Amino acid sequence: MFLVSLEKTLGRYSLWLGRLSALLLILLLCNVFYNVLMRYAFNHVSIGMQELEWHLYSAIFLLGIPFGLQTGGHVRVDLIYERLSVRGKAWIDLAGSILFLIPFTLLVGWFGVDFAKEAYLLGETSGDPGGLPARWIIKAVIPVAFFSMTIGGIGMILRSINAIRGVSNEGFDHEPIQH
Repeated sequence: MFLVSLEKTLGRYSLWLGRLSALLLILLLCNVFYNVLMRYAFNHVSIGMQELEWHLYSAIFLLGIPFGLQTGGHVRVDLIYERLSVRGKAWIDLAGSILFLIPFTLLVGWFGVDFAKEAYLLGETSGDPGGLPARWIIKAVIPVAFFSMTIGGIGMILRSINAIRGVSNEGFDHEPIQH
């Protein structure tokens, strides 16, 4: 039962990131609305607000990936995967997580820390006049997101182990996980 409990705890973290991504999407929509209104109604353009659009979009995408892992929305070869038993699916997810997902996310997260740290130490800002002043913030989202994907991958590993052991089939049926 400990593995099931740990899996659910890690899953809640991924679901929380999904909610955060949804909130950021609302902020992005407001930002785009503001930019369009200012441009076409008042003939005013803000470089900083335009840059904020791609910063928000990047954060939505990166922080939404652990949510996709948790809910089964990630890419697989579904033609083969969907025909497998619960245990077969669990073995595929287990192998994929251990061999590909975890090493890749740890590698990118590890190098992302230095990438963000360098931007912070250099005081990196936008190259455009009127752009955003702290480029390190969006660069710091990269390691946070990839380490969060690692946590999501560990959750997938636990979910797979629990399914192989016959303790839980949650996440291997056709319906997304509901929490």
